[in-house]
Amino acid sequence: MPLEPHHWLLKSPALVRHTFRRPHDAAAWYSEQFRRHADILSGSYAPLPTPADLTRHLAAPADLTGGWWTTGGRFLSLNLIACGPHSQWPHPCPGERPMPG
Repeated sequence: MPLEPHHWLLKSPALVRHTFRRPHDAAAWYSEQFRRHADILSGSYAPLPTPADLTRHLAAPADLTGGWWTTGGRFLSLNLIACGPHSQWPHPCPGERPMPG
């Protein structure tokens, strides 16, 4: 995982699982991924923000990262990275980069 979330946009587009045009759709995906894995989380953690709060955050646009320890000593990392227009980072969205070759 990159030290700064926006550096995910420098990785190969093949590593991107999903892209979303609307913050609401991205927030719904993030919430669903969290729910799908909630039964394997270990320890205590802050509750996930509401979908409306996630949508407002993503519409800023701002990155959203989360990480939780799971049973068996694994780590679940969920990341949504804002791209174009991003207030601080000029990296293009995965679908906007020329493919090598």
